[in-house]
Amino acid sequence: MNNFVFGVKDFFSTQPKLVRNKDIENFAEISNHLFENAASFRENPTLKLYYVTTGKWTNDTNLLGIKESSIDTLEGTNLFEKVTFTLYGAREISNAYRKTKESTSTTFNFNNRITIPKINGVSQAYIGLLPYNEFIKIVSDEDDNLLNVFEDNVRDFQGDNTDVNGGIASTVINEGSEIFSVLNNGITIVASTISPTGDQFTITDYQIVNGCQTSNVLYNNRKNNNILNISIPVKLIATNDEEVKTRITLATNNQTPIKKEQLASLTQFQRSLEQYYNSYTGESKIYYERRSKQYNGDNSVLKSKIITVPYQIKSFAAMFLDEPHNVTSFFGTIVKKLNEEKAQIFNSDHTYSPYYTSAFAYYKLETFFRKGSIDSSYKKVRFHILMLFRLLNNDEQLPPFNSKKMDKYCEKLLTILNNEGKALRSFNRCLEIIDKSGFNKADKQDVKLASKTRLLTDYIKNL
Repeated sequence: MNNFVFGVKDFFSTQPKLVRNKDIENFAEISNHLFENAASFRENPTLKLYYVTTGKWTNDTNLLGIKESSIDTLEGTNLFEKVTFTLYGAREISNAYRKTKESTSTTFNFNNRITIPKINGVSQAYIGLLPYNEFIKIVSDEDDNLLNVFEDNVRDFQGDNTDVNGGIASTVINEGSEIFSVLNNGITIVASTISPTGDQFTITDYQIVNGCQTSNVLYNNRKNNNILNISIPVKLIATNDEEVKTRITLATNNQTPIKKEQLASLTQFQRSLEQYYNSYTGESKIYYERRSKQYNGDNSVLKSKIITVPYQIKSFAAMFLDEPHNVTSFFGTIVKKLNEEKAQIFNSDHTYSPYYTSAFAYYKLETFFRKGSIDSSYKKVRFHILMLFRLLNNDEQLPPFNSKKMDKYCEKLLTILNNEGKALRSFNRCLEIIDKSGFNKADKQDVKLASKTRLLTDYIKNL
């Protein structure tokens, strides 16, 4: 970082010390020409610095010191109106990439609205009623295709046949559909920017964080004439604060009966974990269902390869936290700890490899059960088997979940799991340990007792 900053200072120096290649010479010529005509500036230029690395940004005190010192030095040259210094690590790059895939913009008329007073972390906020013919511009494009604006919603569309969605459809397609606005909770839209011009609003980089079911039902019934009579209650919020966005989503979704583990799908870690899953191809490919039923409309995705949030929690807690007894019978305890931030699961600084590895091990084990390669009587202790698989195949001390050593640790396990023969032999050894250790897989008490889990871990240590 010091080298980077030194290079920037040298670039704007009147007597540069560093050797310049042809590109830098050309850029310097442009810069010098601009500053020679500084008398024509309305204000000095803004200098934006970006330091980008695939490492992990941890707010290191020394690096923050370099950053602040560099800003002070460059502002001290009096060449710039403002100096900003943005630091990008692997996670920040990932977040920025995700936004390029999700960014959407649309313009609509929003005249029945009131402005919500100023709120910390929120630049603008409105609440009001939006006529259907304006609402449809938010959820569909010019070719009448449904837009991907539900990524931050807890659940994907659950289908037309649920009781709630069937009720919404019945209201909007029958006579008296105008009553919809007082029956429905409406939708909440969070955007990066809102640009109002009179009653015309342009929103950019937006997501419908609550109201996925309502939006999809309205879209699916767009050709019904009665739908033109309805107005949709809309809450429109502009913020770039991810924490505020998550809090809004949690609050609006908590009004309906949603499982706590589904609410966990809203965190930035979850989104990045989904991308990590997507980096695998071929036989190693499995799918992380961050949002309930998000793969229902994709016939190319095998249901057996889908890992839901609950099973991600269970497989990780069993395999890497040595808690198979809790996830088998006391899953609610794990979820409660997760919501109270007392469980070592989905921590923002964790690497993604142990999550994928535990889920892939779960998928492979379930595949052997389906094929009949492993006796189905062991299904009751499948999470104990995942724990034993890790302990059996890697006798190194478990690295911290936020270290790069964890990636190497998991790589060793994945090498075995990706070999059909080795994986089956290893799982069969786990079954032998269960049978020989005195653990009774048919006893419901043995399955859910921590003392019986220790029986297994102690036995494997003595092998």
